[in-house]
Amino acid sequence: MSILVTGVAGFIGYHTAKRLSLAGHEVIGIDNLNDYYSVELKHARLLQLRSLCGFRFHAMDIVDKPALMALFAEEGFTQVVHLAAQAGVRYSLDHPDAYAQSNLLGFLNVLEACRHHPPAHLLYASSSSVYGANRKQPYSVEDPVEHPVSLYAATKRANELLADSYCHLFGLKASGLRFFTVYGPWGRPDMALFKFTEAILQGRPIDIYNQGQMARDFTYVDDVVESIARLCPKPPTPSKDGTGSHRIFNVGRGRPVALLDFVDCLETALGIKARRNLLPMQAGDVIKTWADVSALTDWTGFSPQVEVEAGVAQFVRWYREYYRQPDVDGR
Repeated sequence: MSILVTGVAGFIGYHTAKRLSLAGHEVIGIDNLNDYYSVELKHARLLQLRSLCGFRFHAMDIVDKPALMALFAEEGFTQVVHLAAQAGVRYSLDHPDAYAQSNLLGFLNVLEACRHHPPAHLLYASSSSVYGANRKQPYSVEDPVEHPVSLYAATKRANELLADSYCHLFGLKASGLRFFTVYGPWGRPDMALFKFTEAILQGRPIDIYNQGQMARDFTYVDDVVESIARLCPKPPTPSKDGTGSHRIFNVGRGRPVALLDFVDCLETALGIKARRNLLPMQAGDVIKTWADVSALTDWTGFSPQVEVEAGVAQFVRWYREYYRQPDVDGR
């Protein structure tokens, strides 16, 4: 297959492109390499990918519609895995324009490119944040999602609605993936695991919001990538009127972990106790997330399975190696 991965220098994009390339597919990656977080880390991921047979990279912004349309026309992608987006709930409070450009206009451009040069399947990143103020748990893809509590969440819900419209109007086949707190090696520096690890190793306290009374459905990145790899060749079946097909899947471990237990796992992996700075709840945040992954399992035969203890240990191992941080024995 010829597969486009947008946001390929990002955390999930890197792992996805690596997995698909190693499986023998031709993978073309695009990324605008913005400075939302360390560009050096993004280049380091790309350096790993450039060594893989069948991988090619184009520096490109999905907001640049003519360039995107030209790429689709030239390559004739069989699958599109759209992961490029402006990430971060808290960042959206102060930088709304970045989300309008990348998550709304950029996604519309991807849909237009798919409309005129249809792949067999478009997979795109949504987010568990679309569940917003929902109180029923675990979150099911059948639940209404009408009350997002952040701009980031609102743009991701808008993506789902746009995709549904394009599938209905133009016969596209698309799957939206609601990711639940993805973590693992090569992770994003703005995510809690990365920030906690950095602070603990530097002897600084870690900020824990809502006095630690929070829980997340932490999902290891290999489980996310396996889900994507299994979904790629399985587009949704056409709707009854034959105009197109669109499905939503939760991609999560299916098991919430208390934030303080997550910190305990990190302390064990590091061999260092954290200094915990307990703070009030932040705007745009939610207390608990929990994924019902039955739709994913029914469709692909796979359900995420990596336990948080093992996943956190893998991240710490990568972090120490990448940043040349000795372990507790000084090695």
